[in-house]
Amino acid sequence: MRRLNYRVVIFLFAAIFSIVFSIPSLTQSEHGKKITLGLDLQGGLHMLLGVKTDEAIKSRLKSIAGSVKYILDDNDIVIDELEVKGDAVRFKALDEDDIPKVSELLQKELTGVEITHDKGDFTIRLTPKEIARTKKQAIDQAVDTIRNRLDQFGLAEPTVAKQGQDKILVEVPGVKTPADEQRIRKLIARAAHLQLMAVDEDRVARVYSMSPAEARKYGDVILPDVKNPKKKYLLKAIPILDGSMLTDAKVGFDRNNQPVINFKLNGEGARIFGDFSGKNVGKRMAIVLDNKVYSAPVIRERIGGGSGQISGNFTLNEANDIAIALRSGALLAPVFVMEKRSVGPSLGADSIRQSTIALILGFVMVVLFMILYYGLAGVIADVALVVNLFLILAVMALFGATLTLPGMAGIVLTVGMAVDANVIINERIRELLREGVSVPKAIEEGYANAFTAIWDANITTLISAVVLYAYGTGPIKGFALTMSIGILASMLTAILGTHGIYQALLDKIRRERLNLWFGIKG
Repeated sequence: MRRLNYRVVIFLFAAIFSIVFSIPSLTQSEHGKKITLGLDLQGGLHMLLGVKTDEAIKSRLKSIAGSVKYILDDNDIVIDELEVKGDAVRFKALDEDDIPKVSELLQKELTGVEITHDKGDFTIRLTPKEIARTKKQAIDQAVDTIRNRLDQFGLAEPTVAKQGQDKILVEVPGVKTPADEQRIRKLIARAAHLQLMAVDEDRVARVYSMSPAEARKYGDVILPDVKNPKKKYLLKAIPILDGSMLTDAKVGFDRNNQPVINFKLNGEGARIFGDFSGKNVGKRMAIVLDNKVYSAPVIRERIGGGSGQISGNFTLNEANDIAIALRSGALLAPVFVMEKRSVGPSLGADSIRQSTIALILGFVMVVLFMILYYGLAGVIADVALVVNLFLILAVMALFGATLTLPGMAGIVLTVGMAVDANVIINERIRELLREGVSVPKAIEEGYANAFTAIWDANITTLISAVVLYAYGTGPIKGFALTMSIGILASMLTAILGTHGIYQALLDKIRRERLNLWFGIKG
């Protein structure tokens, strides 16, 4: 046997690497990185969500109204009747001399709006282009926000993808109990719309006798307490600031060791928060999350630093989920479940069993064919095939990839493709041997002649797989991923590895019958 060459060394290293990193996935050990099973293999939750994009327009208008109030208050301009009505923000400038200045300030500070006024009565509407942009942004933002929430929740490889123009596909593997399903659905659907709102101290005593319509006349809104829906608060409808100015939210504990949520605001939010608290000492400010009041403390002094706290007798899980929702951002528009189905783990186990049977049968048939047709050359190709399969599992485990049912199909297909290169190489070697070429030269020229065809075929297939991965959704990505890894692994094992083995065994091949090695008489 010749000295080990660099090809064999690389092949042996790949074999050891693949076996070591495949073991945790094959044995389901608690240690080491493992392949994550997709929804169709381990069961889980499948949902198709719709997005209420019209609500995003209303939220945008409320945000504009809050900005208008802050801009004009900061410039000591007195206005009245500020409200969001229909598709517009309306207010009245009380001093006619301020009208040009109001118009100038709003044109400078606000974007994507049309501003009109008639004798001090201002109307602000979103432009058609801004309406379309806001709706599209609501859907795109919902996809990103839901994905961030599920990632922070600690779920393995959830699929969150836009489907069509206004729908979102969500697949969460590993959801096994109704309690887990309910918690995840609540986390996904939570708007997480944080608002700091002023209590209307002049009329709050009448809140229980006041109708919502009457409250709107005063520019107010009636909201319930989060823990006691019978308890009501009368709040100014235009918020002081909202969650768009939030930069962080973390779970903490108060003096009684109860979970609370500590939040921080950006520079603009901190300035608005500080200015409002400084001007309203002795009054109450409500902390509102998703139109429910969590607390309404009295402002004792100016609050600087841009930080605050939400308390509400939370459980630790509730506090964590709300903090996750706040950190990942509020949904610009509410989402609703259009379609939901649960995939049971027994169905996933059945899929794994059937796929495993298909893989074993395909593997055994390929192995037997290679041995019967190519002799010991077929055995070498089969060794490369085994390493190739372990290498696919190892790479997927190392990067925490998700294995889906189409991914299993990709592995089964890879079994056939992996030996295809060796079939081409062995045929080239057999042709040269029949022409009387020496064994060393036949092996070298066989690999050289076959390389171009193998390279072209694998590269074109790899390009197709990359495109499928880039533009496909969950199951298609799983198929493309296993195909891509399989193609790259086969280039290493079937071309580099087998070539090195032939070079190492060259003296032995020369001494023995060619029929034994390549299935031909020699």
